[in-house]
Amino acid sequence: MTVKIIAIEEHWNSVTIREALDRLPHGARDDSVVFNTMGDNRARLEDIGQGRIEAMDAAGIDVSVLSVVTPATQALPAREAIVLARDANDEAADAVRAHPGRFRAFATLPTGDPQAAAAELERCATRLGHVGTMVFGRTGGRMLDDPAYDDLLATAARLHQPVFLHPQIASNELRDAAYRGLGSQLDLALASFGWGWHMDAGLAALRLILRGTFDRHPGLQLVLGHWGEMLLFWMDRIEGLSRVATHLERRVSDYIRTNIHITCSGMLQERLLRHTLDFTGADRVLFSTDYPFHRPGAAAVEQFFDAVPSVEDRVQIASGNAEALFRLGGVRCLRRGVS
Repeated sequence: MTVKIIAIEEHWNSVTIREALDRLPHGARDDSVVFNTMGDNRARLEDIGQGRIEAMDAAGIDVSVLSVVTPATQALPAREAIVLARDANDEAADAVRAHPGRFRAFATLPTGDPQAAAAELERCATRLGHVGTMVFGRTGGRMLDDPAYDDLLATAARLHQPVFLHPQIASNELRDAAYRGLGSQLDLALASFGWGWHMDAGLAALRLILRGTFDRHPGLQLVLGHWGEMLLFWMDRIEGLSRVATHLERRVSDYIRTNIHITCSGMLQERLLRHTLDFTGADRVLFSTDYPFHRPGAAAVEQFFDAVPSVEDRVQIASGNAEALFRLGGVRCLRRGVS
């Protein structure tokens, strides 16, 4: 069965953001930006036109939701981030207007200034047509659950803008304590894709729950990549927090099942899909490839969807859930023979 496919974690990069990040002094840099330049990643990230569409066609993807690659503007000084985030959002909107049948976009936010971030999200949602936002769980030393961000999260809930909480590298202080001493390359790998990225994102989501964010903003919806950034694999222990977090209106696991959506980030293993479906419903699972860092071919994508137990679930995960969550009504499938 051929289904329409919407991929929601498909990265791009603004040239001006890349250049600004490259100018940061050594101690202020996100060292993981090196991955953005490996092979042809840089060229692919900076192409949100025909080359990107050809890559989507090769994977059998109908619609991509574009998001600026880690760390976007969150590593930059607030004043600079405000300007560059606005420019990037305008650039993404131009790409969507040029290819309305193939692209949608997440907002890039200058979270170094929480009020400016909330204002930019409102602009992106109401004037540019962006369908959500991608943020990282920490800006400098301030976590996303800090009260300073409550207006931003309230804005996301009010405007029905889902928040994709994406991994980022651990702070320098944590890297010094836990992620260094093994050699420079191994240190970076451990602090990023090997472990640290995912611990960082999962912890940020868990802190939002424990802070009571979803009691204050019950309509707020998060998306976590990489099959839930470890949370689903540790649910039995996480649920024990409910005995201590007596201020919450519900159990911790309830928030995970009702306010958090899960995507695969290009990790198309059937065993991870089965584990996820053991803890949450098929209506909470979304598809993504984490382009250009994963580039599954059409055969691999088809094999992944063939592993989904039922036809109804297959349609939901491939596109139906994304259409509902991001309000993508009217997105048509342009690939020949797809219904």
